[in-house]
Amino acid sequence: MKNMNMKLNTIALIIAIAFSVWSSSCTAARVSHWRKLKAAASATSFNVLDYGAKGDGHADDTKAFEDAWAAACKVEGSTMVVPSGSVFLVKPISFSGPNCEPNIVFQLDGKIIAPTSSEAWGSGTLQWLEFSKLNTITIRGKGVIDGQGSVWWNNDSPTYNPTEVMLESNGRLPSTKPTALRFYGSDGVTVTGITIQNSQQTHLKFDSCTNVQVSGISVSSPGDSPNTDGIHLQNSQNVVVYSSTLACGDDCVSIQTGCSDIYVHNVNCGPGHGISIGSLGRENTKACVRNVTVRDVTIQNTLTGVRIKTWQGGSGSVQNIMFSNVQVSGVQTPISIDQYYCDGGRCRNESSAVAVSGIHYVNVKGTYTKEPIYFACSDNLPCSGITLDTIQLESAQETKNSNVPFCWEAYGELKTTTVPPVECLQRGNPSKEGGINSNIDSC
Repeated sequence: MKNMNMKLNTIALIIAIAFSVWSSSCTAARVSHWRKLKAAASATSFNVLDYGAKGDGHADDTKAFEDAWAAACKVEGSTMVVPSGSVFLVKPISFSGPNCEPNIVFQLDGKIIAPTSSEAWGSGTLQWLEFSKLNTITIRGKGVIDGQGSVWWNNDSPTYNPTEVMLESNGRLPSTKPTALRFYGSDGVTVTGITIQNSQQTHLKFDSCTNVQVSGISVSSPGDSPNTDGIHLQNSQNVVVYSSTLACGDDCVSIQTGCSDIYVHNVNCGPGHGISIGSLGRENTKACVRNVTVRDVTIQNTLTGVRIKTWQGGSGSVQNIMFSNVQVSGVQTPISIDQYYCDGGRCRNESSAVAVSGIHYVNVKGTYTKEPIYFACSDNLPCSGITLDTIQLESAQETKNSNVPFCWEAYGELKTTTVPPVECLQRGNPSKEGGINSNIDSC
């Protein structure tokens, strides 16, 4: 029995030792695995503070941003971090490909501010922060991009206060005002969560980009800040903009030539100039826009609601456009097509035009301050295929004014009765539709 007990104790001891060794090895393996994960995360995360950024709002942090980007650019799936709690002064900079690895994230949780000195801008530039020729690039976070644009805006603006942000030198800023944030020639672009405010000119621009998604962003500039469009799209396809608030001094969303398959929904616009397609065809250029849907939007205290604007003398076409579920409040002109658009100066009458066809308005309701509907179409290329369905627009004035819808060479169909009645829309198709088709074919 004694021998048996000794054998059992020996076996138990062996098992205990084996378990201890196994447990230790497992713990060591877990620690090793954790360290590898930490090292891997560190290897793919590039914080601008680690590259010399001060983040005090005064020191020039441009080189730190350039160096952090250069490192992140080499690593697929990397993250460049702009941390919260700091303010980074950055001069004009380009985060450029095409040799960067894909799937880079620009994590913006801090604040980036633009310089206000004339020396920082040199002879002028078209953009302040640019991302170009990248494959799958994301800007996300709760951070702020502040253009400090008041030093650029017209000094006759009521909100212009030269003492608020003083020029840091006696020099003059260049006449070309930059876009705050521009994406060029990139595919798979995502912008989400951030705030862009007080841009020198346009806040956010996409030029020659594909597969773009913008969500949960805020744009904020005074309503009288000049040419401060919220989101500007040009030569870009497959773009979705949603769940965002856009307050600016020009178009909340501006859709320009070369754009197709654009979807804007659940956007709050105002102040500003509304959601616009155009202007198109300036200086006898060709413009092509198709397949645009704007729905479930609120627009308040703006110059227009949803509009299309083209210059005389242009060519090309705008076709297959849907505006639906649009709620307006205190908008000067909620629905507008203007083929005689002229922004300053003298514009001469010309026979050619950008053809406008297949424009649909569904469930547009609310109040206006000037006129409810304005369709000013070309003599030679009338608008065709306009449909109005469930339109209810009432004057915001206490005493109802007598403004009625205006139509010139506008053809289409009333799907329902409208408020106010649209008696000026001509039924059927224009006799000159052949010219319209030829313009559409040219796109």
